[in-house]
Formats: sequence, C-alpha cells, structure tokens
Amino acid sequence: MSPSLGGSQGSHGSPGPAGPHTQRAPVRPERLALTFDAFHAYHRKLWMRFAHTQVGSRAAAEAVVDAACARLRANWSHALLQDSVPRYAWLILKEEVHRWLAERGLPPQVGDAAFQTALQKLLLHEMRDELRVISQEIGLYAAISTLPERRYDVIVLRYLLGMPADEVAEYLGIDTATVRSHIRHARRSLAKELHIPYQETDN
Repeated sequence: MSPSLGGSQGSHGSPGPAGPHTQRAPVRPERLALTFDAFHAYHRKLWMRFAHTQVGSRAAAEAVVDAACARLRANWSHALLQDSVPRYAWLILKEEVHRWLAERGLPPQVGDAAFQTALQKLLLHEMRDELRVISQEIGLYAAISTLPERRYDVIVLRYLLGMPADEVAEYLGIDTATVRSHIRHARRSLAKELHIPYQETDN
C-alpha cells in the first residue's frame, strides 16, 4: 500500500490547494517575480531530492519539480495570501508527484533498502538487536507507507534525506515541535506495526 501523495488534484491552471488566507495589499509584478525566484532558488534542491525518492530518476524528478514550479509561479500572488507559503508550495509539489505516479500506475519508487536505512535510524533503540531478522520478514517500505501523509513526509525528509528537524519544519511550513510530535507518533505506530517494544527517546 503506498501513501497518499496528493491532496486535491487540481488542474495545472488552477490556483492549487485550497487553504486559509489573510487579505493583503496587491504586490507589484516585479516584486512577485523577485520573491518567487528567491523562494524557488531556496527550495528547488530539496524538492528535487524528495521528488527523486518518489519517482525514481533525476529526469522524472526534474519534470515533476518543473511542473510544480510552473504552477506555483503562475499562482504566486495567490500563494502569498496563504498562511504558510512553504506549506502551500509543498502541497503543490505533492500533487505533481501524485499526478506523475498516477499517470503511470506506479507506487512511490523508494525501495526497501532505502527505507530500511530510514527505519533503522528512526527506531534505533527498539531495533538494535532485531533489525536483521525483521528486514528478512517484513517489507519495511510497506510499514512506513501506512503512516499518515504528513508523518510519511517528515520521516522521508528527516531520516531518508537526513535533514535536521528545524529544516524539515521550515520546508513543510510547520513548527519544529510539530515535526518532533510527528516523529514520536510515527515511531510508536511503526513499533506497534513491527511488533517490537516502543521506547520513548529524543528525536
């Protein structure tokens, strides 16, 4: 079972995911371009890394990220009205990943080996003596893919891509405490799924 990667499946011409927003004064076109270019430059590398884990190749990741960036640029003034521009932009990226996979009838393209590494880091204390046995008996990707979407994203960014918790929070448009909460809940859920004792520990 693969995790949901979507949210709303708007067309390329739509503003993107709906979300709460506050009214602000219109931004001049040159300012819109400047702020979008800065946002794009800051986020593109991480977006490429994440997309690559999901679609399986650099070329496919480029196509997905280019599509997401084109949508975001076309609707940048709308994006600036959102409570969190990074969170809104992340949802657009996820929609484009989902679209690419759905058009090809594919699940996310991360293999068990990569998720085994992530799971080993996530459940270091619980799996210290059991990882080798478990890795032979269960598809570790299947275990992680049962997580709710936001927890799945946090685990991929934090443990598969090795990002610090504060950077995960920044890219997802949430706070660091929420990232740590997602990690705790994910650890508890995965320990239960894998039938191993859960140990509370720092993230």
